[in-house]
Amino acid sequence: MKALFDSVSIRTSRMTTKAYSTSFSLGILGLDKKYHDPIYAIYGFVRFADEIVDTFEGYPQKELLAKFWKDTYEAIEQRISLNPILNSFQQVVNAFEIDHDLIETFLKSMEMDLYEHEYDEEGYKNYILGSAEVVGLMCLKVFVDGDQKRYLELKKPAMQLGSAFQKINFLRDLHADYHSLGRTYFPGVDMGEFNEKTKAEIEADIDIDFKAGFEGIKQLPKGARFGVYIAYVYYYSLFNKIRKTHADIILNQRVRISNKRKYGLFLSSYVRHTINWI
Repeated sequence: MKALFDSVSIRTSRMTTKAYSTSFSLGILGLDKKYHDPIYAIYGFVRFADEIVDTFEGYPQKELLAKFWKDTYEAIEQRISLNPILNSFQQVVNAFEIDHDLIETFLKSMEMDLYEHEYDEEGYKNYILGSAEVVGLMCLKVFVDGDQKRYLELKKPAMQLGSAFQKINFLRDLHADYHSLGRTYFPGVDMGEFNEKTKAEIEADIDIDFKAGFEGIKQLPKGARFGVYIAYVYYYSLFNKIRKTHADIILNQRVRISNKRKYGLFLSSYVRHTINWI
């Protein structure tokens, strides 16, 4: 029975999410149970594509990404894939009518990581659109469950929240991106002269996205609101830690939130949610 294979597939997506991201896993736990498997499936898909371009050094990354790209669309069209991650993902795409343009934009941003090492303003915006904003829109498609009017109302704040998260990732991973992967995402920034002024300008831009994203969270369907709020609280805590950390340190080591602190944030977020603070 294919149902058994589908069950194995989603367990693979769930296992992938838990292995790669404690914070994302906690966020999913805050969602209504009906959203769990679809969001696990989206994360598994995104994670595998990202791994190809980020960690498979020494392997044929271009060919692997091209195959993953082709296999993704074949899975969606045929409604099955022997790759369990893609089998889970195609079910979500087909069930929630996720726009193929969102998938294409995401994969193009992954491809950019294979070729681009410095970004101008246009490239920076395109990369954030593809690597973060459209992923948020895929999740939003699940959360609104076919309500296109609500999707369009929440589209912009969802994109801004994804943008804020990605820009924080850029700051958090500045050391690895610059020193290990040779990437500079922030346009017009000379990493050799990265300083407090530059860092403050980036942080001010992130703050704008965060505020807009939070307004969108408050309008999400009730079953999705708490889970997304958990992600918001985690990233805002990381953002505050980065703001308090000198530019020289940001450039030379990764800023982290401990797992103990993450669980603490989960509990405090639950209290706020329970008493309707959000």
